[in-house]
Amino acid sequence: MPAFFFSMNLPALTRSILLAVTAALAAGAAPVAPRMLLLDGAATGGAIVVVGERGVILRSVDQGRRWESTAGPASATLTGVSFASGTARGWAVGHDALILATADGGRTWQQQWQGKNLEDSFLDVLAIDAQHVIAIGAYGLFLTTSDGGKTWLRRKIIDEDYHLNRLSVGPSGTFYIAGEHGTLLRSANHGATWERIDSPYDGSFYGILPLDSQTLVAHGLRGRIFRSTDDGATWAPVPNDQRVLVATALKLKSGVIVLAGQSRGWLVSRDGAQSVAPWSGPPSPAVSRLLELSDGTILALGEAGAAILPTP
Repeated sequence: MPAFFFSMNLPALTRSILLAVTAALAAGAAPVAPRMLLLDGAATGGAIVVVGERGVILRSVDQGRRWESTAGPASATLTGVSFASGTARGWAVGHDALILATADGGRTWQQQWQGKNLEDSFLDVLAIDAQHVIAIGAYGLFLTTSDGGKTWLRRKIIDEDYHLNRLSVGPSGTFYIAGEHGTLLRSANHGATWERIDSPYDGSFYGILPLDSQTLVAHGLRGRIFRSTDDGATWAPVPNDQRVLVATALKLKSGVIVLAGQSRGWLVSRDGAQSVAPWSGPPSPAVSRLLELSDGTILALGEAGAAILPTP
């Protein structure tokens, strides 16, 4: 996941975002992990693995109620984690141009790759399968592997050095990237080639949530939310009075969509994102990532750690 919370000793590109999202998870949400900066999480088998500041990696086998710390090989902040479906193989990425790998469901990790320029920052990673992985980041950073991480190839998929913030996958297998300066990208061949999606907004996007093979929801700065019913050919703005950063969006199994990010920025849609309304459940949390747990509750990750929230 792209990172939305960073301390002042981290790269300057993220500092302004930190100032916008420093609110802690509020009373009413149950804290279930140490109060530390957690930026992304993923499920693998029966476990959940989350990553965050200072190289922290936590693992839970009881749906986020209890956590155990995993000794990682680095101290750089980790911003994204992903596991190949049906396997115990996963990857985590972060600052200092760092890529970590695990072959046992997140119990142990090894450094797999590190760039020569430690100013490079990865912001998200997608494990397509146990051999194919994509990692993206700041200033157009884009790396792929087709051999499980033995070798990594750096590619330039856009002419500009814009930050690539978030990777997502649609139900038909289409890949999407959301980035700054209105950057929206699509790949129909597992990342081999990418095409630009006409953008409805020239500000930063922090994610594309595919609802089905044609319906997309793009979200970003100042409460900007857009909806497309033709795979990004055209977009319609979704009215939203909350002009705060929308960092993450999640479609629950019930069909309800939850969007969150900056403090006071919780939103819910019950009509496929044709409209959104404030969610009064969490009083004032700020989060970077949402995961649905097996019982339908929501695991929110952010600056104050992790919290389990009720279903809206």
